[in-house]
Amino acid sequence: MNPYQQKWLDVLHHANLPGWKIEARGEDIFIEMPNVTDLKLIRDNLPQTLGLMSLDIHEPKERLNFIFHNGHEQFEYLLNPGDADLNRR
Repeated sequence: MNPYQQKWLDVLHHANLPGWKIEARGEDIFIEMPNVTDLKLIRDNLPQTLGLMSLDIHEPKERLNFIFHNGHEQFEYLLNPGDADLNRR
């Protein structure tokens, strides 16, 4: 686990999100939310929310994939994509 991923885990754990399970999975962060959570609402607000949360993170930025799951469906959000991510066809 790199320091950037660890700092994100610390920030997310301190966000006090009852019923949310947040853990490292390899180089990703997996977030299991209660099954009544509206994933569309989370996805629509995620860029702004992560942007605000990132103000407390001073580690060098690294590629980090967030996987959000609510028991029924899931989506991924890639933060700081690398060249390989941007040049996929």
